Amino acid sequence: MNDFAPQRAALADVVAITVTPFDERDRIDRDAYRALVARLVNGGVRTLTPNGNTSEFYALTPEERAEELALTLEVTAGTDTQVVVGVGHDVPTAVAAARAARDGGAQMVMVHQPVHPYVSADGWYAYHRAIADAVPDLGVVPYLRNPLIDGATLARLGADCPNVIGVKYAVPDPVRFATVAAGAGGDRFVWVAGLAELYAPAYFACGATGFTSGLVGIAPELSLAMLTALRAADYPAAMEVWERIRPFEELRAENGAANNVTVVKEALAHLGLCRRDIRPPSSVLPEEQRAAVAAIVEGWGVR
Repeated sequence: MNDFAPQRAALADVVAITVTPFDERDRIDRDAYRALVARLVNGGVRTLTPNGNTSEFYALTPEERAEELALTLEVTAGTDTQVVVGVGHDVPTAVAAARAARDGGAQMVMVHQPVHPYVSADGWYAYHRAIADAVPDLGVVPYLRNPLIDGATLARLGADCPNVIGVKYAVPDPVRFATVAAGAGGDRFVWVAGLAELYAPAYFACGATGFTSGLVGIAPELSLAMLTALRAADYPAAMEVWERIRPFEELRAENGAANNVTVVKEALAHLGLCRRDIRPPSSVLPEEQRAAVAAIVEGWGVR
């Protein structure tokens, strides 16, 4: 029986969400994407999520999502990188994408929060079970942003689907996270702090062992330094990193996170790694705010 040990270990780490660079004709810039993935791998990152929210998942076509997966697997071939592919939309679309990820050689899928105005706990369970049952040999990680999904629902999913091995928890409430994790059975799942570095210390204190990051593509050493500190339960050291990155993450969080991906792309553009172009309903950062991003990146000493 598959115990998914390598996949579970990969989730208890910095889980990098890739950025999708576009060229002047609004196509995926394949060379820039390859370079961004290689930057992560060469920087010591071992867990990648193509087609995540920082990848602009909902602004990509099905063909572009397939292209991003293929490029990621191309660059990471021959390395010890674990690839966690974002899938979602309706059940048939998510299942098809999960099977394509499996056939391409990915090790896991991350299931985006269902986009539907009416979500019940039973319906949430059925949605994720349908996807997990379709790819029993892949690790499956629900991306949980709904505070109404409780630990009992997760425990039920875990009992019925052995391949649901982790939860990317992105409800901004550490108390709710601790309550849900306890109700789900604690160590049954690998808990990934899905709100990146700013929430990682609080969530690690409550049982998380990994965290997601968009910032890691800009400054891998900062994210990895936070992970090292958190693994050692050295919270003062973790908070030193936290304070260094806080201004950047606060820019991403402004106005309901309207510029979440925009700020990351602006930083990468400042470093000459890709264009700042971003698709609606997001928009490029106004000229007057670009200097703030540049100053933060320069302060980190990133080259």
